[in-house]
Amino acid sequence: MPMKAPNDLPVIWSAEGVIARAVRALEIVTELGGRWSAWLAAVLVAVTGLVVLLRYGFSIGSIQLQESIIYINAAMVVLGAGYTLKHNGHVRVDVVYGRLSDRGKAMVNIGGSLLLLLPSMVYVLWVSWDYVAVSWQIRERSAESGGLPYVYLLKSGILVLCGLLIWQAVAELLKDLTRLVRKP
Repeated sequence: MPMKAPNDLPVIWSAEGVIARAVRALEIVTELGGRWSAWLAAVLVAVTGLVVLLRYGFSIGSIQLQESIIYINAAMVVLGAGYTLKHNGHVRVDVVYGRLSDRGKAMVNIGGSLLLLLPSMVYVLWVSWDYVAVSWQIRERSAESGGLPYVYLLKSGILVLCGLLIWQAVAELLKDLTRLVRKP
């Protein structure tokens, strides 16, 4: 028989159990993004090494190969931002935060998410939407002759970045709210 929560519901259907399952579901996407980002870092090193080898070893230059470095780097940042947020890897001034209790840290995190992260991501989404839409309408290409014809995909990364950070911010909010209401 499953363990009972205080309100006589099985633990898996308690508010905390539902929130925990929702957080796990949200973080699956974040974890996948982080893994892809890690692999892209290896690809970035390989492509950069290839560009250097071709240029200095064989005097062969490739604009498409050089531009692919920008695309790989952008994809790595876009996919890794939510993962970095999940694992507390973003820059933080730890002078005060490190000394706070779990509840205090949860309050600071909730305030930061609600007052800084979410509004800024919604704003960036709002102001970039037309910028990206126009790029898609004209199927924007590289300004370089022989460059990659996918600038509109590169610009779409702005929207994906905001979406993934909002996605993970919701998961972080749910975790912090649970931490805040949990009895000490």
